[in-house]
Amino acid sequence: MLLLRRLFVTLVLLAAVAFAGFYVLTDPRVVSPSPEIGALPAADVENGKLLFSAGGCTSCHATPGQDDKLKLGGGLALESAFGTFHAPNISPHTRDGIGNWGVQDFVDAMAAGVSPSGQHLYPSFPYTSYRLMPPKALADLFAYIRTLPPVEGKAAAHDLRFPFNIRRVVGGWKLLFFERTPFRPDPSQSEAWNRGAYLVNGPGHCAECHSNRNALGAIVPATRFAGGPDPEGKGWVPNITQSENGLAKWSKEEIAELLKTGFTPDFDSVGGSMASVVRNIAQLPEGDRMAMAEYLKSLPAVEGPARPQAKAP
Repeated sequence: MLLLRRLFVTLVLLAAVAFAGFYVLTDPRVVSPSPEIGALPAADVENGKLLFSAGGCTSCHATPGQDDKLKLGGGLALESAFGTFHAPNISPHTRDGIGNWGVQDFVDAMAAGVSPSGQHLYPSFPYTSYRLMPPKALADLFAYIRTLPPVEGKAAAHDLRFPFNIRRVVGGWKLLFFERTPFRPDPSQSEAWNRGAYLVNGPGHCAECHSNRNALGAIVPATRFAGGPDPEGKGWVPNITQSENGLAKWSKEEIAELLKTGFTPDFDSVGGSMASVVRNIAQLPEGDRMAMAEYLKSLPAVEGPARPQAKAP
């Protein structure tokens, strides 16, 4: 009996130590510390506008059911295997949006996935890509958003299954999958290639949709950009590497044309969420679209998961 009591006490102590360790390691300040912004130069609102288009902010945060895509009242429902996420209000409304945020608050959210209240943000918000943007670029983006009209009304809360509805669990996810390294230009590549790499991997967050994910919702590095099931369960996202099933036969000019008009080389057109992406990327300078195309043409061929065959009627 004494031996069983000691075993029980030992197990309880080990569980307590494990919980305490998990709690410390998943603290937002530990697992995803915010970058120090220091003294930034005056914000460049025009650059912020460009980044706003590159990031496709309106695609998720514009209030559904109205035509003005600059009314960022949120509310879009994003279905997933973990439940339903609702895009928040990011308009400058001081109560319902981000009008009371400071630059550091915005950088914390975009680069570290941490809210002003110190809570983890779910990676349905692609801070996993936005982390590549330097604080100055994020400050420019924030300055542009502050010029947009405030929208009253909060979006619905996320509706997630247990244990995903516990935000502290996101800290464990970050321990496993969240990288904090900023974007570093490759000196062996051209200026255009580096610009394209930055736009595709950072503000454009193309890999967030065009990559296969594991059971915990993290991108599988070996199949990055190689396509896979739509994260929202609405079909299949294509391979955009130089695979035969991807962009191997496309020229840089054809890729840039698709990013401007939505038309493929065989005169088809993109649909679904990609149509919204094209509307946003079309607002970038032609040089930026060509830079993105140059980077995409440099991606090695990667074979992603097999696309399911359509069932015969």
